[in-house]
Amino acid sequence: MPALLRVVVARLGAAALVVWGAASCAFLALHLIPGDPVNAIVGSNSLVGDEQRAEVRHHYGLDQPLAVQYLRYLLRLAHGDLGDSYQLQQPVSSVLSAQFRPTAELALWATLVAVALAVAVAVLTSGRSRLPRRVSAAIELVVVSTPSFWLGIVLLTVFSFRLGWLPVSDGDDVRSLVLPVATLALPIAAVLIPVVREGLLRALEQPFAQTARARGLAEPAVRVRHGLRHAALPALTLTGWFTGTLLGGAVVVEDVFARSGIGRVTLQAVEGRDLPVVQGVVALSAVVFVAVGALIEVLYVLVDPRLREGTGVTAA
Repeated sequence: MPALLRVVVARLGAAALVVWGAASCAFLALHLIPGDPVNAIVGSNSLVGDEQRAEVRHHYGLDQPLAVQYLRYLLRLAHGDLGDSYQLQQPVSSVLSAQFRPTAELALWATLVAVALAVAVAVLTSGRSRLPRRVSAAIELVVVSTPSFWLGIVLLTVFSFRLGWLPVSDGDDVRSLVLPVATLALPIAAVLIPVVREGLLRALEQPFAQTARARGLAEPAVRVRHGLRHAALPALTLTGWFTGTLLGGAVVVEDVFARSGIGRVTLQAVEGRDLPVVQGVVALSAVVFVAVGALIEVLYVLVDPRLREGTGVTAA
């Protein structure tokens, strides 16, 4: 147990450093942008005089030195207080919690679809024939090279405007998730496929694969039952990284498909210089990234039990 406790403490310390680093970078970057944050609070109201603007600046602590503002921000963040939105006049935590579900739903489905597609294509193209691999590699290159917003527009044009199969924008219909999920999932799958396929090809050359074939196991079964597990670790690493960054990718996708969520809130906050909301989104993204990283480490151990020796779990 002491070994396991040291691992847990080390992971928690690393997580705290990640959140602190992300929050600090966001704070400094936003405060170094030219312009007065008071303009985002009072809007375009020309009747607000210098005296009222000074009162607003004092109310939000913007008249304090930058170091003092930074320390106050970290103290509030440590207590879970993300501040109040300048534009919406609501707690940032309430704004983000109201928009988190649609984005989390989109990110979860995009991850599942990307992983399923990557595994399926990698298994089908990992045979001895090189032609399927070359065709798949060409398609993967095209998908990876296509910007997300352009891919979304193409999917909208084909499946919504031309064919009329799927709705154009957000709605209660489950079908409204198809195109946004595809827009997010296809580039991720295009990166995962060669990683899974390369690991699978290496695994199929190992002695355990030869032994399985000698015992009469069919080639598809060798790939799925024995090869995939050994090819999964690099793919898990990439999947965790992509999942942690999907909040950022959702900004473009939610804007293209007119979906509600963290992405649209972030875009509006950046345009309106709503600093507390932007800082809250960055802090939330860091927490999600850390949580996904912890989940991936657990999956490492489940996929490859030999890693338990390195974590001290076996000794406990």
